[in-house]
Amino acid sequence: MRLLLIHSDHIEYEARKKTKVAEEDAVQKDALDEALAVFCAVESVDEENIEDAVRQAADEIVATARQLGTTNIMIYPYAHLSSDLASPGAAVSVLKGIEGALVGTDGFVVKRAPFGWYKAFSLSCKGHPLSELSRTILPGEGAAAPKKEIEHEFFVITPEGDRKNAADYAKEETPFAALIRKELGYPGPEGAEPVHVDLMRAKELVEYEPRADVGNHRWMPRGKLIRDLLSDYVLTQVLDYGGMPVETPVMYDLGDAAIAEHAAKFGERQYRFKSGNRDMMLRFAACFGMFSIMHDMHISPNTLPMKLYELSTYSFRHEQKGEVIGLKRLRAFTMPDMHTLCRDMDGALTAFEEQLAIGWKTGEDLETPLVGVFRCTRDFFEQYELWVKGIVAKSGVPMLIEVLSERTHYWIAKVDLAAIDAQGRPIENPTVQIDVESADRFDIKYYAPDGTEVHPPILHCSPTGSIERVICAMLEGTAAQEVPSFPTWLAPTQVRLVPVAERHICFAEEIDTRLNAAGIRADVDDRDESVNKKIREAGMDWVPYVAVIGDQEAETGRLMVTIRKLSEKKKPFKESMTESELVQAVKLETAGKPFRPLYTPRLLSRKPRFI
Repeated sequence: MRLLLIHSDHIEYEARKKTKVAEEDAVQKDALDEALAVFCAVESVDEENIEDAVRQAADEIVATARQLGTTNIMIYPYAHLSSDLASPGAAVSVLKGIEGALVGTDGFVVKRAPFGWYKAFSLSCKGHPLSELSRTILPGEGAAAPKKEIEHEFFVITPEGDRKNAADYAKEETPFAALIRKELGYPGPEGAEPVHVDLMRAKELVEYEPRADVGNHRWMPRGKLIRDLLSDYVLTQVLDYGGMPVETPVMYDLGDAAIAEHAAKFGERQYRFKSGNRDMMLRFAACFGMFSIMHDMHISPNTLPMKLYELSTYSFRHEQKGEVIGLKRLRAFTMPDMHTLCRDMDGALTAFEEQLAIGWKTGEDLETPLVGVFRCTRDFFEQYELWVKGIVAKSGVPMLIEVLSERTHYWIAKVDLAAIDAQGRPIENPTVQIDVESADRFDIKYYAPDGTEVHPPILHCSPTGSIERVICAMLEGTAAQEVPSFPTWLAPTQVRLVPVAERHICFAEEIDTRLNAAGIRADVDDRDESVNKKIREAGMDWVPYVAVIGDQEAETGRLMVTIRKLSEKKKPFKESMTESELVQAVKLETAGKPFRPLYTPRLLSRKPRFI
């Protein structure tokens, strides 16, 4: 916080024009004689500890006023003292807090000019050596105000409904134990670079972009194809569930009180910037746009639950530079984001169960085994303990439970599902959350039959977590596979045809054309390289089906196909197939999954190298 303290003969102001964040019930015109005028700019750092910022500012003002021998105080919001301002909601909270602290001081007369108005003011400064002073307030410096401690209780609930000591599970060598060790604060594994970082580059999927901010990546065609297919997969899940896709802006005005208040929940993890004279931010999820749509809708209880969905490309979080790594933690990422407006808490619990089931299913479909932690407030657990045990029973696996002594976020209950990386560290993916604040904050409501205004609970759900983290989990999972591979429906090339000699290329191209027409991503390695090198590079590309085309294949029409998923490290599995049998095999593996055509040239001689 920045303070400019001026000892004045007289100060007066008049509010002339309101902005979008103007205080409504404000004193429009006022004045004080023989006053300490306190020009105040509340900064973003003050949001980290508003109570301490208020305490320090009030102490400084009282000390200065007593030194000057005045008891009249005029608090005047003055944004021009700083270029790093707090959100409007936080600024008003600080200014009101300072006013309240000073009013409680014996003998002081305190007035405050309104926030968010264009004001005219006149000031007569006394002009002595102490009449103009400036101060910088940093929360956390000096004697800190006592902070309320939130208690966290951890335990495990089994599918049978038994309550177990979480520490007992921590001794095991299982993915669930790895999650528990992280949540309970056990020392983690050494900070080795995650396996997926080398793989994402070696497989020409994703690369760091040195000309952008850290955590903003470039995607090559193979990686872009996988990312698009995963997006298609989530869309299919959401549509089957009854979700309605929308699209909303990536930036929002912090001058909107609801936006500012919601943004304050995420503190410093934001991209903020100026657009003209407006303070803006890049979204960290699709919440702002979804809530804005819901606010403007006519909502009937008969249409609830109502599910809106957006693939938020991109969402932005200004993570600490040292923590940004690969696809696990980024500053720009793709988040499948569904928000469900529920009729009441019973409806929210039902939808929560359904969406948790979707989360577990995505782990199975994407071959990224998941483990789970359920978090809630103590009040929620005491009221819904049987329901919590019920969702664990339906999940069929034990879950870690975290109970908070009181609510500190917008949610009262949430579940986080995570994959475990090759170093035994969780990769948080699907989540479902019960939000009890946002309907009030964004004035999202419907009217009950008796005319009562209802601000209902809202569920936040990402069925898979960010697309980047899904790919991260897949690549990390290959470290445990004897022959690493993607699921066939996600393989950038599903079938590679390897001609033995130049005379076989034409026949290979004919097969390739028919395979692609049948909805299979197939290419031809027509390069002037040895067959062994072509086969080896097909293995490096993790191609699920590789068929060598020679004289015998051209004569008989039967192909000798190496099937990657059935192969061992030093023993490829080969099977003789007709072209139609090959098509059937691929179709069987990819049934029910999205398809997109090849993103790279069908002839490898025309495929560029990206890395």
